[in-house]
Formats: sequence, structure tokens, C-alpha cells
Amino acid sequence: MEFIDEFFLFVTSMDWEKFSRYFYFFVIFEFLRFFVVELFVLLLWKFTHRFRKQRWEKAHHELWTRMPLVSIIVPGKNEGKHIYKLVQSLKEQTYKNFELIVIDDGSDDDTERICRSLKKNGMIDLFIRNDVRGGKASAANLGLRFAKGEFVVHLDADCSYWPDAIEKIVRVFYFDHRVGGVGGNVQVRNYKDSLVATFQAIEYFDSISIGRISSSELGIYRVISGAFGAFRKEALDKIGGWDIGPGLDGDITVKLRKIGYKVKYEPDAVCKTNAPDTFKKLANQRLRWDKSLIRFRLRKHFDVLLPSKNFSWLNFFSFVENIVYNLVLNFKWYFYIIDIIFNFTSLLPFILLTNLLLYTINFFVKFILFSAFRLNHKEPIAYFIPYLPGMVIYFGYFLRFTRTVAYFQEIFWKASYKDPWNPEKSSKFAKAMKL
Repeated sequence: MEFIDEFFLFVTSMDWEKFSRYFYFFVIFEFLRFFVVELFVLLLWKFTHRFRKQRWEKAHHELWTRMPLVSIIVPGKNEGKHIYKLVQSLKEQTYKNFELIVIDDGSDDDTERICRSLKKNGMIDLFIRNDVRGGKASAANLGLRFAKGEFVVHLDADCSYWPDAIEKIVRVFYFDHRVGGVGGNVQVRNYKDSLVATFQAIEYFDSISIGRISSSELGIYRVISGAFGAFRKEALDKIGGWDIGPGLDGDITVKLRKIGYKVKYEPDAVCKTNAPDTFKKLANQRLRWDKSLIRFRLRKHFDVLLPSKNFSWLNFFSFVENIVYNLVLNFKWYFYIIDIIFNFTSLLPFILLTNLLLYTINFFVKFILFSAFRLNHKEPIAYFIPYLPGMVIYFGYFLRFTRTVAYFQEIFWKASYKDPWNPEKSSKFAKAMKL
């Protein structure tokens, strides 16, 4: 009771000056950017939607009038157990004029047998097998070489798609002919399987899906997901396809932007995927993802930040925003904690508890308020609400510490070139070529 009384006194005796001193990190770097700015952009997006309706209808009409061939390429290794479900999902698509190209990247399961059977029965148009694994970029580029479509859709084999997903993602190219790539709306399918999967489902809705709507509207959208991304074939040919990853999703997005194409996010094109179901698997995934910020944005594509004949303020701002919020402020948070520990030692328990309450309230309000922008109402909002308090630990500590480890590994040891996600020979080649 004494602690509660002291905590109550701490909260009630705070003026604005003290509040801003104790909690400036939350107010300036979290609440303003990820609540106020995103809410403003989302409201503007919703408000202007009716003014774009006629333009969308025109794009829809042009798509169905032209009926362009779409090449769907599916690169992967040991995806035999997923291929049939994927083919069935594509069979139910409203848009039918597509060719399906599956690339087996050196699988040692029954992928080859299943795919050849599906091809024999007319469910796959082209099956290509690499006897020796070359990596996902190599497999995707092999599929691209044989693609005949005007547009190329890159899919992951373990995903499923809403019946109108292909139609909706390709339609964007007719809404704006300057668009070179479009990212689909990836959602977590197995959100009930484990606690970590539930946290990711909330994250995908909050910071990924909502965040990408916001960044797309601002013109700074920066990652077309490999699970569901669509491209103009001519744009892919100009940039030479995919470079060796990990992080190839963000890399190809930057390459498109650098040669003058727009990239957009289409929330109506929905893809369902299985997220990692343990914290260990998730940590390995995020270590791979987070290294790419250092490798691609601070090394390979650093020229985006420099004046040149191809300089673009939007690309510059996209990079700066990404680097500041994901890298600089990630380390700034540790200095903030050290500042609080040393300068307000006696108040530390109260400040930490207030921070916890502020972030928790923010998560609740943001999740419920932003649910008005949800496109998929099949998963009840009520299911996720009990898990929202845990998001403070998930976002504030687990993902932050994982990012920090990834940054140190990549800055000092270039660890992405040793990642088993790619074959060793491919990583050595990429390192030598500074890819």
C-alpha cells in the first residue's frame, strides 16, 4: 500500500515539465510518430478514398479489358507439403489469366515428385528444378527468365491468398502507370497456435499493415514482401531481378525506387502466412531481417543519401526515416534508460511503471481505434485484446534487443554473409561483389 500511495503521489504531483523530462522518449519518438502521424494519414486516406473511387473503377475496367498475362513465380526449397494447398488457393482466384512457375531450389524432400504430378495434371504451367541449391534470389531469377507475363507476382509456397488477391494487386498498375512494384497485405494465419504467433498477428496488423498503408500514402513505402509482391516485368528486367539476400525484399524495392518507379502497398490484396511459433524461431527470422538495414541501406544503397543526377527527396526521406527510427532511436533508447537510472534513481520504479502504463494504454487505444481501418473482420478484435499488455514486452524489449544484436553482428562482422538462409557459395559471391 505504501508503494501505491507513493506512486499515486508521483503521478498527481507531476507537472508538464517533469512529465516531458521523464517520458520524452515515449511522447516524441513513439506516440507522435506511430500514433498521431499514422492516425492523421489514415484519416486522410479514408477521407480521400471516395475521390479516388472513379479512378479505381477505371483501373478495374482497364485490367479486365486488357486481361494481361500474369506470371506467378514460386521459388523455394523443401516446400512439398505446401505446394498443393498453394495451387488450390490460386485455382480459386477471380483472375484466371496467369501462368504458374514453380522453382525447386535443390529440395531433398518430395517437392519434385509432387510438382511434376501437378504439372502433368495441368495445375502447374512450368516446373524448374535446380539440383544444386542456389538460394532464393537465384531461384526467383530463374523463374523470371522464363516468365512471359506483363506482370510478375512473387509468392511464398507456404501462403494462401484471398480469392481476389491477384486481381487486387495487379489492378494497382492500372491505377497508376508509374508504379513498378506493389506489396500485398500479409496477415498471420496461425495466430492461435502460440503466444508468439498471437503477438505477431497483432504486430502485422499494427506496425506492419497499418504502418505500410501510412508509408505508402506518404510515398516512402520501402519493403515489398516476398510472400506477396507484384512487379512490372519490364521494371524487373531493368534492375536485373533479385540480388542475393537475406533482405532481398527491401533491396529490390529500393532498386525500383532508384530508377524512378513508384512502389505501393495494396491492403485489399490479402495473403495469409504461418508466422514462427516459438520465440527462438522468431528471433532467428528477425535477426536476418534486421541485418538488412545495415547491409543494404548503409552500405549497398548509401548513395540514396547523396546528391546525384538520380537524387530523389522521397527516397532520401524514406531512408532517413528508416535509419532514424529503426537504428538511431533503437540505440537512443538505451541512453534514455541510462539517463533515467543515473539522474532519477529514487524515482526509477515509478518512472518505469508509468512508462509501462503509458505504452499499454497506447497499445489498447491504438489497436481499437485503428481497427476501424481493418479489412479482415473474420478474426474478432476481442480475441487479441487480452494479449495487448504483453505487446509492451514484445515490442519494447524482445524485438528491440533482437534488433540491437542484429545491428552489432552486421556492423562489426557482416554476419548476413554467413547466414545459412543462403548457400555459402552465393554469400561469398555477394560479399565479393558487394551485393
